Amino acid sequence: MDLTTVWFVLIAVLWTGYLVLEGFDFGVGMLLAPLSRDDTERRTLLATIGPVWDGNEVWLLVAGGATFAAFPEWYASMFSGFHLALLLVLVALVLRAVAFEFRGKVDDVRWRARWDRCIAVGSWVPSLLWGVAFANLVRGVPMDADHRFTGTLLTLLNPYALLGGLALLTVFLAHGAAFLALRTLGEVRERAARAAGVLAPVALVVAGTWAVLTQVRYGATWTWGAVAPAAGSLVVAVLAGRRRREGTAFAATAVAIVAVVVLVFGSLFPDVMPSSTSPLNSLTVQNAASSHYTLVVMTWVAAVLTPLVLLHQGWTYWVFRRRIGVHHVPAPAPAAATR
Repeated sequence: MDLTTVWFVLIAVLWTGYLVLEGFDFGVGMLLAPLSRDDTERRTLLATIGPVWDGNEVWLLVAGGATFAAFPEWYASMFSGFHLALLLVLVALVLRAVAFEFRGKVDDVRWRARWDRCIAVGSWVPSLLWGVAFANLVRGVPMDADHRFTGTLLTLLNPYALLGGLALLTVFLAHGAAFLALRTLGEVRERAARAAGVLAPVALVVAGTWAVLTQVRYGATWTWGAVAPAAGSLVVAVLAGRRRREGTAFAATAVAIVAVVVLVFGSLFPDVMPSSTSPLNSLTVQNAASSHYTLVVMTWVAAVLTPLVLLHQGWTYWVFRRRIGVHHVPAPAPAAATR
């Protein structure tokens, strides 16, 4: 295995970390209004991800940076071709980050409601568009001989890609509901458990349909080994949710996300961005990669820093591992101004 393949696998691992960890953040944001009855309950839901959401987003930054450094041609073609869709994702993520920080700055119902809507938009939009983007990578996009994207935004919004977006979105919803059932107490926990029981079968149908379609059209023989765990883990999530085994249900939805990433990157390899115009125009791990020296330096840096990052993030999750109930949420501090 040469370093280009190693970094292709490492980038897949980084996306796996991002989608598993940020996936339940997005799920909480999408379920914020449906699962809460008042501001105290909404603050309880947000408290479950408050200490970790910004750390989870680091995986996206590292995945993007690693792609830029290891496969600059892939980064350039993907970000120029998907620029409008990725801009929408970026705006949604910025709105969401600002909303987390600003919703409690003013003691006013309408003020908090506006920021809650921003959290919802900042969770729904990326959940859908990340799925659309990955589905298009697997399907292939129109590119010329210079590896420039020749389509439009409507090209990306094809039925197969939209189904991929819905698949990831429904899995994130089930993942977020299972996380809330695992991390909360009382009536909020009961609602989250019921939501997980409804959302997991929906995710099984939608994501299972997309996974089978992807395998039949684009998958390699060995990637059937990812389709089966993806479907099986969602079945486990359904059964575990009914038996109130929240930890098992959450682990099962996480395994489903891992299996989906394996299916996506396994179907891509050795391409990193297939061309639907001509196979000769496709970007591969070889023609999109940086120099060998660059990859060697990156490998040493990753070998030193990655364990430190994992230890720090693991420690954070350990410290904030206990369940949260509405009685743990303090009354809002007096605001300096009202609107």
